[in-house]
Amino acid sequence: MDMTVPNETKQYIDAVSDMLGADSQLVLVGGSVRDILLGRKPKDYDFATALIPDEAERRVRAAGKRVYTVGKRFGTIGFKLDGQFIELTTFRKELYSPGSRKPAVTFTSDLHEDLARRDFTMNALALDTAYRLIDPYDGAADIQAGLVRAVGKPADRFTEDPLRMLRMARFVARYGFVVEEATAAAAAKEGYLLTKISPERISAEMDGILVGDFAVQGLALLGELGLLSYAVPLLAVQVGYDQNSPWHRYELWEHSLKTMAAVPAEVELRWAALLHDIGKPFVRQEKPDRSSYVHHDRVGALLVDMIAHHLRWSKERQLVVRALVRGHMDDASPLRAADNAAK
Repeated sequence: MDMTVPNETKQYIDAVSDMLGADSQLVLVGGSVRDILLGRKPKDYDFATALIPDEAERRVRAAGKRVYTVGKRFGTIGFKLDGQFIELTTFRKELYSPGSRKPAVTFTSDLHEDLARRDFTMNALALDTAYRLIDPYDGAADIQAGLVRAVGKPADRFTEDPLRMLRMARFVARYGFVVEEATAAAAAKEGYLLTKISPERISAEMDGILVGDFAVQGLALLGELGLLSYAVPLLAVQVGYDQNSPWHRYELWEHSLKTMAAVPAEVELRWAALLHDIGKPFVRQEKPDRSSYVHHDRVGALLVDMIAHHLRWSKERQLVVRALVRGHMDDASPLRAADNAAK
């Protein structure tokens, strides 16, 4: 796979390398390298080094930089370089105890041990100070193929941190990739582990999925693998739900996804579009030739309150999304045209 390292990136690598010294084994890692392989300018610069945190901090301070040490106990310090925030982390290994998401961190001088702990092959990449790619898990080939593949055994990666299953869907939503078969199968099996994740972390990942360029694919994946049942259970009710209506060609979940895709990628608006018909299964009444859903907008607004509580939304977001769902059938609603187009 062709890899052209931007001049700006080379300048940051050179500057940090000069700061830390030749013995630091400095590498650029993770998402920065992934973005370069995708032909995108990195937004973040994450470096890794064999230096222990105290020594890394000493050398950065000696270069006249202010050091941020909030994550130092996990091996990470930060500093600014020409206005760009830089994170520098000591190579590390992580050991998870059964039932715990918080690993015991030990530092190592072996870059490959550090890369082995990462979630997906597209993130288990490094670029050394000669701008050479280090890729022990064929992440570049997976990027070229448009695959999200777990590093090592997928079940192990998801057991270590179940949030990785939602992060997987976020990469699908961001890049339009597909998930490698064994990785998808493991997520479907281990999805229940999402019940151990804090609502705030789930909410943040869901936000990222909703505003992605390929949000429909990311959300559809969550439905296909059964992950919605553990992340946002009320959303899962829509999956496979036959509306039995002459005015709707699609089942409820597909209709909701199409409505969401038809509105701008603004997080509150997309949440409202995804939830606009969520009240339907709870108010369904049967008629001789169809089903009807009188007052589903009112019930939907109540369900928004429940989801807002579950995901720890701000009061402001709750009120905005609730109002949009409650009024989505009004001609003046920003959801009205999208709703009609998705029927």
